[in-house]
Amino acid sequence: MNSKRPTGINFRTTHGIVPALDSPDLDEVRRVVEASTGVEGVVAYKLGLTMVLRYGLAEAVRVLREVTELPILYDHQKAGPDVPDMAGKFCALAREAGVDGLILFPLAGPNAVDGFAGGAIEHGLLPVVGGDLPLPDYNVAGGGYVADDALERIFERAADIGTRDFIVPGHKAEKVRRHAEWLQANVQAPRLFIPGIGALGGTIEGTFAAAEGCHTYAVVGRAVYAADNPGEAARMLAGQALQFT
Repeated sequence: MNSKRPTGINFRTTHGIVPALDSPDLDEVRRVVEASTGVEGVVAYKLGLTMVLRYGLAEAVRVLREVTELPILYDHQKAGPDVPDMAGKFCALAREAGVDGLILFPLAGPNAVDGFAGGAIEHGLLPVVGGDLPLPDYNVAGGGYVADDALERIFERAADIGTRDFIVPGHKAEKVRRHAEWLQANVQAPRLFIPGIGALGGTIEGTFAAAEGCHTYAVVGRAVYAADNPGEAARMLAGQALQFT
């Protein structure tokens, strides 16, 4: 088991949800965060390109910091499939902007894993590493372009340099279970982030049960930010997740 540990974030619960702030509307994002930041089981927020393209990364972070102290994970949709030379620049700019962690899909190869995940660690950021999407035609077996074992190889390399936070899509519980078992055997106190809940086919109950032994967090978007009452929606989903603590 690898004992290396990167600069980390201590999430306030071992199981919970990470609302994805995918709306380009600043007032709507602020409303969602204000309504959910105090909900038990909401542990962080995922900031994506919708706000960042409109306002810039530093400004988006500044606005969020007015209404929450929870960690902000920046998803560059998806950083990592790039030449390793870009990794240090990207991580330095993200750190300067004030994010706490980066969601990374280093599909460009082992050097990209080292550059982007390792670069995040060097800049005091939390690398959350993935490489798979909950789409039927993503992998070669489904007619896509990404090797079927790509995620396994990415995880092995990332774990070797000290990553403990990983992403596995939640549309197939057996895939979650397989990766969770490997992570428990090879990573100290692994944490698993699971998108693909709801409209894309996964459920908190099914995926969290499959990830038994890992600290587990559902990444949820429209189910929270598009809800009439985002605070209540977050409370309901977080309550489901907290049953596994």
